[in-house]
Amino acid sequence: MSRVQLALRVSDLEGSVEFYRSLFGVEPAKRRPGYANFAIAEPPLKLVLIEGKPDQPTVLDHLGVEVETTGEVVAATGRLADRGLLTRVENDTTCCYALQDKVWVHGPGAEPWEVYTVKADAPAATSIHPVGATPTASGDCVCGQPASADSEDKGAPWRSSETV
Repeated sequence: MSRVQLALRVSDLEGSVEFYRSLFGVEPAKRRPGYANFAIAEPPLKLVLIEGKPDQPTVLDHLGVEVETTGEVVAATGRLADRGLLTRVENDTTCCYALQDKVWVHGPGAEPWEVYTVKADAPAATSIHPVGATPTASGDCVCGQPASADSEDKGAPWRSSETV
């Protein structure tokens, strides 16, 4: 089963967990320091809460589509590239306390989207890792952002002039 992912950066993680527990009537599927996620069956949604800076309003961190297999990620990568979208693949990456395969694209408003599969839980992870960081790195999650300035497209960030 595929489901849409909505990742929010929240200043009050505990208050947000309580709110979404009440709103959807389910317990978090995963809790880690500075992180929680809800696997909601109806409507099919993966809600990710990432702890942000204190006293800041909640903001969108990134969007995604969770799929069941790496094959579905590979198929999505091909489909997106065939449509001229700039893709960035991350295989066997530890992110959000899970081992994942994923592909990133950016919408016309620069909003980051990932199509990903969770291959395994990563209970030994000590933080949410920045994109392109090693599993031992710590720091803020920067999901969907280029790993370096060299990987940024200076034109439309969501269109590729070449097949990837």
